[in-house]
Formats: sequence, structure tokens, C-alpha cells
Amino acid sequence: MYSIDAIHHDDARHIDQHIAPDTIALSVWSPPYHVGKEYERDQSFIEWKAMLRRVIDAHQTILKPGGFLAINIADILCFKDPSMPRIMAENISRRKRGDITREKVLEAMKEHPGASRYEIARILGCSEQTVDRRLKGNNIRGGKYEAQTRVKLIGEMLEGFAQEAGLYLYDRRVWVKDAAWDNSRWHTVSYRAVDEFEYIYIFWKPGTTIIDRDRLSKDEWVAWGSRAVWHIPSVRANDDHEAKFPLELPRRLIQLLTAQEDVVLDCFMGSGTTALAAIQENRHFLGVELDENYVRLSMAKINTLIGRGETRRFDFAEAL
Repeated sequence: MYSIDAIHHDDARHIDQHIAPDTIALSVWSPPYHVGKEYERDQSFIEWKAMLRRVIDAHQTILKPGGFLAINIADILCFKDPSMPRIMAENISRRKRGDITREKVLEAMKEHPGASRYEIARILGCSEQTVDRRLKGNNIRGGKYEAQTRVKLIGEMLEGFAQEAGLYLYDRRVWVKDAAWDNSRWHTVSYRAVDEFEYIYIFWKPGTTIIDRDRLSKDEWVAWGSRAVWHIPSVRANDDHEAKFPLELPRRLIQLLTAQEDVVLDCFMGSGTTALAAIQENRHFLGVELDENYVRLSMAKINTLIGRGETRRFDFAEAL
């Protein structure tokens, strides 16, 4: 069995084999979004859905009766679909800029060695966003020259997986990001909006749920406890992990949905944010992470926090 107050190097699909039944008061996690990041490239969309279904199913056993599963996720752009009609949009405001291809960007970079993306964009007469997309191949919505990428609404999919597992949609919150997130400086060249929010879907395991408004101050209840839309500043730099959520997000869920000394799980632990929030709120934590480097990163952050004397000390000897 996994030890409590530790990060374990394992696959999230195996958590019900290593966590005792009726142990977890709250599970908070954000899975891979299947949008083409480096750590997702070897997983097909079908495999991604099967992984989510398996992890959600495991929570029917490990959650305490009356406990919660909170999933932070965005509606996703998940896979190229050649059957979709290609974009037929004549953008007259950008016609003068011509067709900026990857080859043209690389040619400009060869002619101007050492030039930044912003300088290359000025040379080509396009935006820095266009240069970045051509270099990284991440213009994932496609265009008239490429297959379109299908936009998938995620809520119904998660609700279906949860209901199969005997868990029921209890609530959902909207997390609105601020202007610090990486893409906020960009603007679309179509009528589509820049995606500036994510969802938190909260599922409930049947059982008695203790509702204690005293966990929050009166001001907290008014500001966010009973509000569906949460305005939370974004992570300022994804320098040690490319997909971090702010500490305030799990902290609010932990404060709202758990009592002191409850056990909080994050089975996609990443850089350790949920564990840090649990410690600060005097809850026990349990982390599972597939990437050993991130296990070590999480442990280092936790040990730094407890090294300042802010909370109890934990033994991580068996974490790896």
C-alpha cells in the first residue's frame, strides 16, 4: 500500500491497487489534455480516453463515502480530423502578409542568424505567434492547407466515465485565468476567441457529506465559496513543468471540501502543487506521478516548505 504523506513513482491507473478503500476525502488533479505536448505524443486519443476512464473508475473504491473527485481540465483540441472541411476564410486584413511557411521562417533565420522570434516576425511582416507556430508545428486548429483539428467538449465525456464508476456530478466551477498565462499576449486571426478559462468538475461518491461553513471565513464564502466563477492568477512561469496550475486552485478545493487531517490525493502530481496546498491547509497528502523527475521535483519542493518550519516533517525514504 502507498504510504500517506509521500509521493509515489507509479501510473495513475494503478491507484486502486495501492490505496486502501474509503481512504481519500478529496482527489484533485489535472490530467494531460491531449493537445500535443511533449509528454503526450506517444498516446493516441483512444488511449487517452481509456486512461481517463480507468483512473476515474479507480476512485469508486478509494474515495471515502461522501468524498469528492475534482478534475481541472479545459475543453480540448485533441486530434487532426481529415474528414472535417478545411477552413474557407479569406482574411483580407492579413492578405498583404502572404503565406508564411515554415520554410520561409527557417530561410529568414538562416539569413539573420541570432535574430529573435520578434525580429524574424518583423522581417517577414507577420506576428511572433505565427513564427512560433510555424517553428513548433503547433498551429493545431489547421487552416486551408492542413486538416482541421476537432474541438472536443470534455464535460459530458467525464460525466459519462464517472457515472459508469458510480460517481455523480456534484458541481462545476470555472477558473478564469489572468493575463499572466503564456498565450494571453496573442490574439486570433479569425473570429475565434483565445481560450482563457478552464473547468473544475466535481464528482461525488454516495455517502454522507459533512457541510461545514466554518471552514471558510464569511468573506471567503462571499468571494468564492458559493460562486461558480473563480478568478485566480495564473502561474507566472512554467519553468520546471510545462503544465502547472496555481496553488490557489487546489487550496480552495481542499479548504472547501475537506476537514483538517483528511487525506488529499493527486494522481497526476506533476510539480507538487496539490501536496503543497494540502500541507498548508493541515491536510495529509498522497501523490502519484509517472515521471520520476517530477517525483523528485515534488519532493524537493515539499521538503523546502517543511524545512522553513511551516508544517510537520515527512519521511520520503520510500517514495521511490
